[in-house]
Amino acid sequence: MCELYSKQDTLALRGKYIGPEAPASGCAGGGDRGQEADDRRLEELATRVYRHTMHGRRHAHPARELEMCEPRSSFGNENELILTFFYAKLSGFLRILISVKFYLLSSTPFLLIHGGAPTPDTYRGKYREDHSDPASAYAEEVRKIIEEAHNNGRKIAAFIAESMQSCGGQIIPPAGYFQKVAEYVHRAGGVFIADEVQVGFGRVGKHFWSFQMHGEDFVPDIVTMGKPMGNGHPMACVVTTKEIAEAFNNAGVEYFNTYGGNPVSCAVGLAVLDIIEKEDLQGNAMKVGNYLIELLNKLKAKHTLIGNIRGIGLFIGIDLVKDHEERTPATAEAQHVIYKMKEKRVLLSVDGPHRNVLKIKPPMCFTEENAKFMVDQLDGTLTVYITVFERNKMHKDAHVELLSDSINDPTENPSRKRNGMCTNQHSLLSKRLKT
Repeated sequence: MCELYSKQDTLALRGKYIGPEAPASGCAGGGDRGQEADDRRLEELATRVYRHTMHGRRHAHPARELEMCEPRSSFGNENELILTFFYAKLSGFLRILISVKFYLLSSTPFLLIHGGAPTPDTYRGKYREDHSDPASAYAEEVRKIIEEAHNNGRKIAAFIAESMQSCGGQIIPPAGYFQKVAEYVHRAGGVFIADEVQVGFGRVGKHFWSFQMHGEDFVPDIVTMGKPMGNGHPMACVVTTKEIAEAFNNAGVEYFNTYGGNPVSCAVGLAVLDIIEKEDLQGNAMKVGNYLIELLNKLKAKHTLIGNIRGIGLFIGIDLVKDHEERTPATAEAQHVIYKMKEKRVLLSVDGPHRNVLKIKPPMCFTEENAKFMVDQLDGTLTVYITVFERNKMHKDAHVELLSDSINDPTENPSRKRNGMCTNQHSLLSKRLKT
């Protein structure tokens, strides 16, 4: 029989079984923000922040259940919450699955076999924006992998990719890429799987599903979805054609899911769809997203650390670079930015192969006021960083110049340096730096 513990009893058990390095902290929430115990608010701009805040019209029973359970298990302290920002999943990068193999534990006899199809990134990828036809060039890489598989006596099972790569660096594939890839995969006997787990349900604004951005002539064979589907409630779904579903069933493979189709999850999912429609969250994503991208482009003109702004709707990436010509990833700088933004009560994440892309995927209820606040805080953070960087660079250059002059000056008395005494030139330089 289940027992319902009081708040005091729960905290006592937590103190008994969980170490003191992870103290509990309270957290409420609503809309796009979480509210801490001391009334400080956190703007949540990364989808990894699973606070499970309750919408007023969400299904009442699961809301009460999650209200009691989730704050104690998922994010009982700040450190545990922040760790969720840095989770990266395989589908953030393109993979070609060759032969009928599966991604399972290494202890099993099955293997994941893939050929490294390059990410269709036109900013820092193999084929960039100055290429005459990057979509065809990237698709040709997939065709070569398929050809290589056939030459080795293998067949193609499927191609799977996010409709827009999120953990891969907020990448939007060039127009026409997926159509060409689908053509090659279908010709080889495989199916095209579009992953909409992070980018579906109206996030791109213009369409409900991100794969629709690639044109009406492109329809995936299988679509996977989850996360926003339940607005924090654990839900996922696979949609496919009748032909594929029947082929799976006729193959004699039995599929069973203990919680599949349970009425509580179905009620939550329907409520989420109802809210998206009634509050026009898809339209809000387009409106606020356009405004946010406009503000960020103005910021890009001001700060050289910003190399590229890319995105659509409320799916946006800021590629930070050390120099614009070589596009060297500013990895350390990106880490610095998200830590400083957290101090300003704005939660961001970094992604991409070099972890230099600021990921902005806020809740669908994000407003223009929220966007303005976020950009203002980012502007302040970058301004302070550049100021400190230039000051440190000036000190370093001055120090190098001083050492060079000391070495080249034959009248310099070495004993004065050993005794900690300064030359007149050194003294004047010190005064300039201090002032």
